[in-house]
Amino acid sequence: MTSAKPRRTVNNKAARLKKMRRRRIRHTILLVLLLIAVVGGGVFAIYTLRGGSLSTPVIPFQASNEFSSSVTARDSLKGNGFAKDLVVSAQDTPLDGVALETDQKGLLFDLANNKVLFAKGAYERVYPASITKIMTAMLALKYGNMDETVTITQENVTLEDGSQVCGFGAGDKVTMGQLVRCLLVYSGNDAASAIAEHIGGTTDNFVDMMNSYAAQLGCTGTHFSNPHGLQDENHYTTPYDIYLMLKEAMNYPSFTEITQLPSYTVEYTKADGSTMSTVLEATDHYLTGEAATPKDVKILGGKTGTTSLAGNCLALLCQNAYGQPFVSIVMGASSKELLYQEMSSLLQHIN
Repeated sequence: MTSAKPRRTVNNKAARLKKMRRRRIRHTILLVLLLIAVVGGGVFAIYTLRGGSLSTPVIPFQASNEFSSSVTARDSLKGNGFAKDLVVSAQDTPLDGVALETDQKGLLFDLANNKVLFAKGAYERVYPASITKIMTAMLALKYGNMDETVTITQENVTLEDGSQVCGFGAGDKVTMGQLVRCLLVYSGNDAASAIAEHIGGTTDNFVDMMNSYAAQLGCTGTHFSNPHGLQDENHYTTPYDIYLMLKEAMNYPSFTEITQLPSYTVEYTKADGSTMSTVLEATDHYLTGEAATPKDVKILGGKTGTTSLAGNCLALLCQNAYGQPFVSIVMGASSKELLYQEMSSLLQHIN
């Protein structure tokens, strides 16, 4: 009986060791399986995040999915910002050697680099005077047939005393192309009136076209009430809006071709059938030689404007010696002499 106890003890001990080994094996297997699951899950996650075929497609943001507003729902409105190709002037920018009078406004923009070189009151309201004719000319070039004959009406020649006119009379016949040249070279108000009536059907309709086109260009400080710029308190703009108009005018090659002319001879048929020829000198003194253009500056085009309330104004497209384009605007000078002095002080900086 005493010999059986040690044998049972040995057997029990062996059984326990065997059981412990099996438990370790099970734990090891479980740990390996868990490790495989973790590694596999990580690989799957990386695969999914990198656009694997099992991933859910990333849906781009759409305002219409987030808002019910009829405006925000139109995802087609999204695109490049309106001002991406524009010079943006946030504040007045001084320039050495340039000093406008207290009530004057003006600017100098580098179009090639979308840079403000000078700005004074760029967004303040001014009377444009005949700078208005930039818009009148663009609409004529956009919608008119330059070879079409226009008959001058009494309305076209019934203008305020002292108004700049080419001398047309009611019943005279002039082509649209001739009228545009008279408009831009000599700043003829009778030419502006004839263009407006012919293109718009009525002057009022044409003025609506002017305001609509200005809005399309982003002119937020402009309102036109006539096609020529004769004084009206509801006819105004800003230097910045003039820049927008001049920038648009560059898309019309005829505009810059015409506004570089030092003079223009218009030949037309009078109401009685006779032929009339009139030589018209440019109103831009740089073109006529009355003012000296700064060295290596080429005038590409632009427009003058003068009334008692607007003062003497000049808006120019020009380029430097390297062919880079600029817009330079001076509004409200007290005299023509001062106007060109101030403009030259600006243009000297483009080279």
